[in-house]
Amino acid sequence: MLVRLLYASRAVDASPEAIESILAQSRQHNPVSGITGILCYGGGIFLQAIEGGRTQVSDLFGHIQRDKRHREVVLLHYEEILERRFGGWSMGQVNLSKANHTLLLKYSEKPELDPYSVSGKVSLALLEDLMATAAICGRV
Repeated sequence: MLVRLLYASRAVDASPEAIESILAQSRQHNPVSGITGILCYGGGIFLQAIEGGRTQVSDLFGHIQRDKRHREVVLLHYEEILERRFGGWSMGQVNLSKANHTLLLKYSEKPELDPYSVSGKVSLALLEDLMATAAICGRV
C-alpha cells in the first residue's frame, strides 16, 4: 500500500553544506527503500513530502523525528494514495530562490514558507504549485 506523508521541521544547522548533506543522504537511502519525494527549504524551515510503502514511510519519518539536524518536527498530512505524485525524484528539491513570492502569498498570510501556520492540505497544494513553477534541483 502506498502512502504520502507531509511534515515540517526547523533546521538546526541552516548552512548550505548541512542542507546538501540531508539531500545526499536522502538520495542515497531512498531508492533502496522505494521512497520518493520532494523537499522545500526556506527561512530555516523544511517542508517535505515523502511517498512509498506504509512501513518504509513510517520508518523514515521516525528516523527524521530522531535526527538531530531537525527540530520541531510536525506531521502535517498523511494519506493512502493510489499513485505517487513525486515519483520522479528520489528526493527533488524546490529552489525557493527562483519561486515567485506571490505564490507563497497565495497560500499564507506572508510571502514566506511557514507550514506551521497553515493546514497540511494547504502545504501540499503549495508544494505542488512550487514543483510546477519553481526550479527543481537534483532530479535524481
